[in-house]
Amino acid sequence: MANFSCDPLALTTAINTLAVAIAAQLNTNELNMVSAVFNQLGETLVTIAAQREMCSPDG
Repeated sequence: MANFSCDPLALTTAINTLAVAIAAQLNTNELNMVSAVFNQLGETLVTIAAQREMCSPDG
């Protein structure tokens, strides 16, 4: 991810577009489940990043 865009408007637009595309394909029960999975994924990634930072030689 070395070429990751730092434009916050482009990032939020892309995320919004992806969310709308996913939601259009799912019923409410499926959307709730997918949402819960993505929330857990996000929280787990934050935990991993925090642990890496804490355990790094610089941290």
